[in-house]
Amino acid sequence: MKLQELLYKVNVISIDGDRNISVSNVCLDSRNATESSLFIAINGSITNGEQFISNAISNGAVVVVSETAMPDKLKGITYVQVKDAANAAGLISHHFHGEPSTKMKLIGVTGTNGKTTVATVLHNLYTAMGFVCGLISTVENRVGTSKWEATHTTPDAVTLNGLLADMVKATCTHVFMECSSHAIQQQRLAGLHFAGGIFTNITHDHLDFHKTFDEYIRVKKSWFDGLPSTAFAISNADDKRGAVMLQNTKAKKFYYSLKSITNFKGKILDNSLQGLHMTVNDTDVYFKMIGEFNAYNLLSVYAAAICMGEANQKVLIALSNVDGAEGRFDYTVSSRQKVIGIVDYAHTPDALLNVLATIKNLRHGHEKIITVVGCGGNRDKAKRPIMAQVACEYSDKVFFTSDNPRSENPLEILKEMEAGVGITVRKKFTSIADRKTAIHNAVSLSAADDIVLIAGKGHEKYQEINGVRIAFDDKKILTEMFELLEK
Repeated sequence: MKLQELLYKVNVISIDGDRNISVSNVCLDSRNATESSLFIAINGSITNGEQFISNAISNGAVVVVSETAMPDKLKGITYVQVKDAANAAGLISHHFHGEPSTKMKLIGVTGTNGKTTVATVLHNLYTAMGFVCGLISTVENRVGTSKWEATHTTPDAVTLNGLLADMVKATCTHVFMECSSHAIQQQRLAGLHFAGGIFTNITHDHLDFHKTFDEYIRVKKSWFDGLPSTAFAISNADDKRGAVMLQNTKAKKFYYSLKSITNFKGKILDNSLQGLHMTVNDTDVYFKMIGEFNAYNLLSVYAAAICMGEANQKVLIALSNVDGAEGRFDYTVSSRQKVIGIVDYAHTPDALLNVLATIKNLRHGHEKIITVVGCGGNRDKAKRPIMAQVACEYSDKVFFTSDNPRSENPLEILKEMEAGVGITVRKKFTSIADRKTAIHNAVSLSAADDIVLIAGKGHEKYQEINGVRIAFDDKKILTEMFELLEK
């Protein structure tokens, strides 16, 4: 992009407002009006981008965008001072790539639990209905038929807009993406045009980043506040913050529920390992997915499809054959012993409770529930004792183990989990730091028809220990242990 074109685009979008650049100082050196490199000094949680300006110029940057005034010593560059550099990065990236989000129906999904499932099921549904689609999720990114493993739930603004531009080139008509609270607060979504937004639920999570639950709610809500009047906003009426999320949105409001009369009403008739039998707005339908939490996910997907103008019967027929996301209530059964193994990403107290409550309802007799669970290092410590207590209350036997300890001592994480277990259920748990050993012990204790839950990592194919990612796949390990059980 030419430098003059860049500055023209910066000036075009330099209007006051929370979602736009507020330019207070532009210093232009016309000698640099050629193909150029742009450096945006974004202040992160650990480092300040401004400290790298000199290095960026040494490496060829001739345009700098920063929140501070231009230092006197900088010569021969174009310097743009902005109110919010992260916001500017999103807006500049969006304009640079030709505003890709305006050339498709971009649907965002936010909430504590269910984001990946809802985004993935929407992608699978629309693909099954014959559309070329894109997906941006925790598990993977997809552009048409191409897919690759994701590194972040929501990419940074530059990567994200480049990805959306690739989707435009691939003729994607619909794109479904997870909108994490980190991404919302860090302005990674700045400049994007959303056709619709979905709220799943909000429970205890990410307080290491947001500090308070009220702040976590505020950040989620701010994204809906920014949706345009041309968009739709869909919320879970059964979540006590469901109405609050849409309180100030300009978008058209819709609600879904299992418990009250709303725009999109569902009722569970049967829930088993064979799937869900439900009524959806009085239409009888069977789904392959399992559990009450997935009934909510399916309702939100159905609501979004109807809001985008699809026919009721067409949506329900296609949706009845759609699978969920990898690592979400992903189950297998040992061939001879008939032990049921379930791998799930549940890494919050509410998600773990939902999965265990579903498993409990699937039991027909006195089958044991054996749970393997851990908590990630360098993340919200407050949820560790809560998750431990939930696991012990809803399981017959629990193995506390490592998740992704990152830079923390795994044994210290286990101690913090153990502290939350009440005296009446303390005999249920055993702490084993090595995750593979914990899974082995859980399977070894199982008998015919028992259910073994491996929670916390789901689709992840690694463990992060002291900054190193080591290959580790819960489902692969579980399958190996089942094979040993058969011998």
